[in-house]
Amino acid sequence: MLLVVRHADAGNKPAWKGPDRLRPLSPSGHLQAEGLVVRLEDYPVERILCSPTLRCHQTVEPLARDRLLRIDTVPAHGADAKPAQLLDLVWDLELRSTVLCIHGEGIGLLLTRLLAGALVAEDPLDWPKGSTWLLERIDRGQVRGRFLAPLVHDQLQP
Repeated sequence: MLLVVRHADAGNKPAWKGPDRLRPLSPSGHLQAEGLVVRLEDYPVERILCSPTLRCHQTVEPLARDRLLRIDTVPAHGADAKPAQLLDLVWDLELRSTVLCIHGEGIGLLLTRLLAGALVAEDPLDWPKGSTWLLERIDRGQVRGRFLAPLVHDQLQP
């Protein structure tokens, strides 16, 4: 099982004046990151892999704290990740119960490549910020996909 997370909201990209890799989460993005802990509470997580960008790290930090796991940075899974590298993760049988936090561009490439031959999904292909795709290998040639919407601030209030 691979839980592919799109980083949470990081504000207005054109308004950010620093290096893109250092763009942080917005206040609503931090709430989405906290919501990820609740969203994934029913799923085992043994490992967290992450793009090297700050916004991806900040997205999975609450989950890592909650599960007492470290975050493994994977430089090849940045905003310009190649589809083949992402597909390799799906078929890597060593990765079980793994969270992968990447960018929307990478998720789009991954899902469309899987849809071309291996993905079985009842949900429409969508990947808003802070969302997760649960990808389960059914066999060597097929993956079942399930969309998990991001939790928003209102859903976290008692």
